[in-house]
Amino acid sequence: MYVIVDIQGQQFKVEKDQKLFVHRINADQGAEIEFEKVLLADKDGAVTVGAPVIEGAKVVVEVISHVKGEKVLIFHKKRRKGHRKLNGHRQQFTEIAIKEIVA
Repeated sequence: MYVIVDIQGQQFKVEKDQKLFVHRINADQGAEIEFEKVLLADKDGAVTVGAPVIEGAKVVVEVISHVKGEKVLIFHKKRRKGHRKLNGHRQQFTEIAIKEIVA
């Protein structure tokens, strides 16, 4: 069984006991969170599509840790002007584990 769930504006295909990284969630480590924006559910070949969401369906997740992603370098240059600027960014992520799918 898998579902497609909307987590902070991004859609993820999740299954039970799966771990994934999502954008930073304001929750403590070890906390359980419920996401109720389930867009599609597949239960042994029987597909249910929400309009726009499936009523009564939810995904229960546990927050494992908060981590930073890989560094991304942004380089700006204007030719013949001597202008160069190097900027870096590291995205904040939250690692979650799917505990239960209710659909």
